[in-house]
Amino acid sequence: MRYGVMNSPVNPLLQEVEILGKLGFDYMEVTMDAPHAHHSVIRAQKDDLCRALEGFGMELACHLPTFVSTADLTDTIREASIRETLDAMHMAAELGAIKAVLHPSFIQGLGAMMPDLARKRAMEAMGRLLGEAEKLRLTVCVENLFPRSLSLARPEDFDTVFNAFPNAQLTLDTGHAHIQGGTERILAFINRFAGRIGHVHASDNRGRDDDHLPIGAGTIDFAEVVKALKQIGYNETITLEVFAKDRDYLRISRDKLREMFAAH
Repeated sequence: MRYGVMNSPVNPLLQEVEILGKLGFDYMEVTMDAPHAHHSVIRAQKDDLCRALEGFGMELACHLPTFVSTADLTDTIREASIRETLDAMHMAAELGAIKAVLHPSFIQGLGAMMPDLARKRAMEAMGRLLGEAEKLRLTVCVENLFPRSLSLARPEDFDTVFNAFPNAQLTLDTGHAHIQGGTERILAFINRFAGRIGHVHASDNRGRDDDHLPIGAGTIDFAEVVKALKQIGYNETITLEVFAKDRDYLRISRDKLREMFAAH
Protein backbone atom coordinates (compact mmCIF):
# COMPACT_ATOMS: atom_id res chain seq x y z
CA MET A 1 0.00 0.00 0.00
CA ARG A 2 1.20 3.52 -0.78
CA TYR A 3 0.12 6.34 1.52
CA GLY A 4 -0.17 9.93 0.39
CA VAL A 5 -0.64 13.37 1.85
CA MET A 6 -2.52 16.36 0.44
CA ASN A 7 -1.31 19.96 0.41
CA SER A 8 -3.48 22.92 1.30
CA PRO A 9 -3.82 25.28 -1.69
CA VAL A 10 -4.12 28.26 0.65
CA ASN A 11 -0.41 27.86 1.46
CA PRO A 12 2.54 28.17 -0.96
CA LEU A 13 3.03 24.82 -2.66
CA LEU A 14 6.79 24.45 -2.21
CA GLN A 15 6.40 25.39 1.45
CA GLU A 16 3.83 22.62 1.79
CA VAL A 17 6.22 20.10 0.23
CA GLU A 18 8.91 21.06 2.74
CA ILE A 19 6.56 20.64 5.70
CA LEU A 20 4.73 17.52 4.56
CA GLY A 21 7.73 15.80 3.00
CA LYS A 22 9.26 15.34 6.44
CA LEU A 23 6.34 13.11 7.48
CA GLY A 24 7.59 10.24 5.33
CA PHE A 25 4.69 9.70 2.94
CA ASP A 26 5.03 7.84 -0.36
CA TYR A 27 3.50 10.55 -2.52
CA MET A 28 1.86 13.95 -2.44
CA GLU A 29 -1.59 14.47 -3.93
CA VAL A 30 -1.42 18.03 -5.19
CA THR A 31 -4.73 19.87 -5.00
CA MET A 32 -4.75 21.93 -8.20
CA ASP A 33 -6.73 24.88 -6.85
CA ALA A 34 -6.04 28.61 -6.63
CA PRO A 35 -4.40 30.55 -5.25
CA HIS A 36 -1.21 28.55 -4.60
CA ALA A 37 -1.68 25.34 -6.57
CA HIS A 38 -3.45 26.49 -9.73
CA HIS A 39 -2.06 24.79 -12.83
CA SER A 40 -0.43 28.06 -13.93
CA VAL A 41 1.37 28.36 -10.57
CA ILE A 42 2.47 24.73 -10.77
CA ARG A 43 3.79 25.27 -14.29
CA ALA A 44 5.90 28.20 -13.12
CA GLN A 45 7.32 26.05 -10.28
CA LYS A 46 7.39 22.74 -12.11
CA ASP A 47 11.13 22.06 -11.93
CA ASP A 48 11.42 23.15 -8.30
CA LEU A 49 8.38 21.05 -7.38
CA CYS A 50 9.78 17.94 -9.01
CA ARG A 51 13.17 18.40 -7.33
CA ALA A 52 11.57 18.95 -3.93
CA LEU A 53 9.41 15.83 -4.22
CA GLU A 54 12.37 13.79 -5.42
CA GLY A 55 14.39 15.01 -2.45
CA PHE A 56 11.82 13.47 -0.11
CA GLY A 57 11.44 10.33 -2.21
CA MET A 58 7.82 11.17 -2.97
CA GLU A 59 5.82 10.46 -6.10
CA LEU A 60 3.08 12.78 -7.34
CA ALA A 61 -0.68 12.38 -7.71
CA CYS A 62 -2.99 15.22 -8.70
CA HIS A 63 -6.43 16.29 -7.51
CA LEU A 64 -8.04 18.15 -10.40
CA PRO A 65 -9.82 21.45 -9.55
CA THR A 66 -12.58 21.17 -6.97
CA PHE A 67 -14.04 24.66 -6.95
CA VAL A 68 -15.29 24.83 -10.53
CA SER A 69 -18.77 24.44 -11.98
CA THR A 70 -18.65 21.88 -14.79
CA ALA A 71 -22.44 21.29 -14.74
CA ASP A 72 -23.45 24.95 -14.57
CA LEU A 73 -26.51 25.86 -16.63
CA THR A 74 -24.73 28.97 -17.93
CA ASP A 75 -22.76 27.83 -20.96
CA THR A 76 -19.86 30.24 -20.53
CA ILE A 77 -19.36 29.38 -16.85
CA ARG A 78 -19.56 25.66 -17.59
CA GLU A 79 -17.14 25.92 -20.49
CA ALA A 80 -14.62 27.93 -18.44
CA SER A 81 -14.81 25.29 -15.69
CA ILE A 82 -14.25 22.45 -18.15
CA ARG A 83 -11.32 24.36 -19.67
CA GLU A 84 -9.75 24.86 -16.23
CA THR A 85 -10.03 21.14 -15.55
CA LEU A 86 -8.59 20.20 -18.95
CA ASP A 87 -5.63 22.55 -18.44
CA ALA A 88 -5.01 21.01 -15.00
CA MET A 89 -5.24 17.55 -16.54
CA HIS A 90 -2.57 18.40 -19.11
CA MET A 91 -0.34 19.71 -16.31
CA ALA A 92 -0.86 16.49 -14.36
CA ALA A 93 0.16 14.46 -17.40
CA GLU A 94 3.29 16.60 -17.88
CA LEU A 95 4.23 15.97 -14.25
CA GLY A 96 3.85 12.23 -14.75
CA ALA A 97 1.16 11.96 -12.08
CA ILE A 98 0.54 8.39 -10.96
CA LYS A 99 -3.19 9.18 -10.73
CA ALA A 100 -5.56 12.11 -11.11
CA VAL A 101 -8.68 12.53 -9.00
CA LEU A 102 -11.71 14.01 -10.74
CA HIS A 103 -14.12 15.78 -8.42
CA PRO A 104 -17.47 15.43 -10.23
CA SER A 105 -19.82 18.32 -10.94
CA PHE A 106 -21.82 19.74 -8.08
CA ILE A 107 -25.49 20.28 -8.88
CA GLN A 108 -26.08 23.76 -7.50
CA GLY A 109 -27.94 27.00 -8.12
CA LEU A 110 -30.84 26.62 -10.56
CA GLY A 111 -29.45 23.18 -11.41
CA ALA A 112 -31.02 21.93 -8.18
CA MET A 113 -34.41 22.94 -9.61
CA MET A 114 -33.67 21.30 -12.98
CA PRO A 115 -31.69 18.20 -11.92
CA ASP A 116 -32.21 16.22 -15.13
CA LEU A 117 -30.71 18.99 -17.25
CA ALA A 118 -27.89 19.59 -14.78
CA ARG A 119 -27.00 15.89 -14.68
CA LYS A 120 -27.04 15.79 -18.49
CA ARG A 121 -24.56 18.67 -18.54
CA ALA A 122 -22.47 16.90 -15.89
CA MET A 123 -22.27 13.71 -17.94
CA GLU A 124 -21.35 15.65 -21.06
CA ALA A 125 -18.55 17.38 -19.16
CA MET A 126 -17.31 14.11 -17.72
CA GLY A 127 -17.25 12.60 -21.20
CA ARG A 128 -15.02 15.39 -22.48
CA LEU A 129 -12.69 15.16 -19.51
CA LEU A 130 -12.35 11.38 -19.49
CA GLY A 131 -11.91 11.35 -23.27
CA GLU A 132 -8.99 13.76 -22.93
CA ALA A 133 -7.53 11.66 -20.10
CA GLU A 134 -7.44 8.64 -22.43
CA LYS A 135 -5.51 10.65 -25.02
CA LEU A 136 -3.06 11.72 -22.32
CA ARG A 137 -2.84 8.16 -20.93
CA LEU A 138 -3.69 9.60 -17.54
CA THR A 139 -5.36 7.36 -14.96
CA VAL A 140 -8.43 9.22 -13.67
CA CYS A 141 -10.36 8.17 -10.57
CA VAL A 142 -13.81 9.76 -10.15
CA GLU A 143 -14.58 10.70 -6.54
CA ASN A 144 -17.87 9.97 -4.79
CA LEU A 145 -19.48 13.08 -3.32
CA PHE A 146 -21.74 13.84 -0.36
CA PRO A 147 -25.56 14.11 -0.38
CA ARG A 148 -25.88 17.90 -0.53
CA SER A 149 -23.85 17.93 -3.76
CA LEU A 150 -26.88 16.23 -5.41
CA SER A 151 -24.37 14.29 -7.49
CA LEU A 152 -22.80 10.81 -7.35
CA ALA A 153 -23.26 10.28 -3.61
CA ARG A 154 -24.68 6.72 -3.57
CA PRO A 155 -23.05 3.59 -4.99
CA GLU A 156 -25.87 3.08 -7.50
CA ASP A 157 -25.30 6.60 -8.85
CA PHE A 158 -22.03 5.36 -10.36
CA ASP A 159 -23.56 2.57 -12.44
CA THR A 160 -24.27 4.93 -15.34
CA VAL A 161 -20.79 6.47 -15.10
CA PHE A 162 -18.93 3.18 -15.15
CA ASN A 163 -21.12 1.74 -17.90
CA ALA A 164 -20.52 4.81 -20.06
CA PHE A 165 -16.81 5.18 -19.28
CA PRO A 166 -15.18 1.74 -18.94
CA ASN A 167 -11.70 3.14 -18.25
CA ALA A 168 -12.78 5.33 -15.35
CA GLN A 169 -11.91 4.23 -11.83
CA LEU A 170 -13.35 5.20 -8.46
CA THR A 171 -11.80 7.35 -5.78
CA LEU A 172 -13.52 6.07 -2.67
CA ASP A 173 -13.83 8.97 -0.25
CA THR A 174 -14.64 7.47 3.14
CA GLY A 175 -15.74 10.76 4.66
CA HIS A 176 -18.15 11.60 1.84
CA ALA A 177 -19.72 8.14 1.85
CA HIS A 178 -20.20 8.21 5.62
CA ILE A 179 -22.34 11.38 5.61
CA GLN A 180 -25.98 10.26 6.00
CA GLY A 181 -24.89 6.78 4.94
CA GLY A 182 -22.74 5.47 7.76
CA THR A 183 -20.02 2.86 7.50
CA GLU A 184 -22.59 0.71 5.66
CA ARG A 185 -22.46 3.01 2.63
CA ILE A 186 -18.67 2.85 2.54
CA LEU A 187 -18.86 -0.95 2.57
CA ALA A 188 -21.55 -0.84 -0.14
CA PHE A 189 -19.18 1.12 -2.41
CA ILE A 190 -16.43 -1.43 -1.79
CA ASN A 191 -18.67 -4.43 -2.46
CA ARG A 192 -20.34 -2.95 -5.54
CA PHE A 193 -17.16 -1.69 -7.23
CA ALA A 194 -14.48 -4.11 -6.06
CA GLY A 195 -12.85 -4.05 -9.49
CA ARG A 196 -13.10 -0.32 -10.09
CA ILE A 197 -11.62 1.23 -6.93
CA GLY A 198 -8.33 2.80 -7.97
CA HIS A 199 -7.75 5.25 -5.14
CA VAL A 200 -8.94 6.03 -1.60
CA HIS A 201 -9.35 9.27 0.32
CA ALA A 202 -9.32 8.52 4.05
CA SER A 203 -10.69 10.84 6.69
CA ASP A 204 -13.12 10.54 9.58
CA ASN A 205 -16.29 12.42 10.55
CA ARG A 206 -19.39 12.05 12.70
CA GLY A 207 -21.79 11.37 9.84
CA ARG A 208 -23.18 14.87 9.38
CA ASP A 209 -20.43 17.05 7.88
CA ASP A 210 -17.24 16.54 5.91
CA ASP A 211 -15.06 17.26 8.94
CA HIS A 212 -11.80 15.72 7.62
CA LEU A 213 -10.96 14.44 11.09
CA PRO A 214 -8.02 12.17 11.91
CA ILE A 215 -8.66 8.43 11.69
CA GLY A 216 -10.40 7.34 14.88
CA ALA A 217 -11.63 10.81 15.85
CA GLY A 218 -15.08 10.30 14.30
CA THR A 219 -17.55 7.45 14.01
CA ILE A 220 -16.40 5.56 10.90
CA ASP A 221 -15.62 1.93 11.66
CA PHE A 222 -12.27 1.86 9.91
CA ALA A 223 -11.52 -1.67 11.08
CA GLU A 224 -14.49 -2.86 8.99
CA VAL A 225 -13.50 -0.65 6.06
CA VAL A 226 -9.95 -2.00 6.07
CA LYS A 227 -11.24 -5.56 6.35
CA ALA A 228 -13.46 -5.03 3.29
CA LEU A 229 -10.63 -3.45 1.29
CA LYS A 230 -8.35 -6.36 2.12
CA GLN A 231 -11.05 -8.84 1.09
CA ILE A 232 -11.18 -7.34 -2.42
CA GLY A 233 -7.37 -7.31 -2.62
CA TYR A 234 -7.00 -3.54 -2.62
CA ASN A 235 -3.32 -2.59 -2.49
CA GLU A 236 -3.06 0.73 -4.29
CA THR A 237 -3.00 4.30 -2.93
CA ILE A 238 -4.59 5.91 0.12
CA THR A 239 -4.42 9.67 0.59
CA LEU A 240 -4.94 10.94 4.13
CA GLU A 241 -7.37 13.84 3.76
CA VAL A 242 -6.95 15.00 7.35
CA PHE A 243 -7.17 18.78 7.64
CA ALA A 244 -5.84 19.29 11.16
CA LYS A 245 -3.75 22.34 12.02
CA ASP A 246 -1.28 19.98 13.68
CA ARG A 247 0.12 18.01 10.75
CA ASP A 248 1.28 15.21 13.05
CA TYR A 249 -2.28 13.88 12.85
CA LEU A 250 -1.57 12.93 9.23
CA ARG A 251 1.26 10.66 10.31
CA ILE A 252 -0.77 9.28 13.21
CA SER A 253 -3.70 8.51 10.91
CA ARG A 254 -1.46 6.76 8.40
CA ASP A 255 0.11 4.64 11.13
CA LYS A 256 -3.33 3.66 12.45
CA LEU A 257 -4.37 2.47 8.98
CA ARG A 258 -1.11 0.57 8.54
CA GLU A 259 -1.70 -1.21 11.83
CA MET A 260 -5.24 -2.12 10.80
CA PHE A 261 -4.10 -3.55 7.48
CA ALA A 262 -1.42 -5.56 9.26
CA ALA A 263 -3.93 -6.89 11.82
CA HIS A 264 -6.65 -8.10 9.45
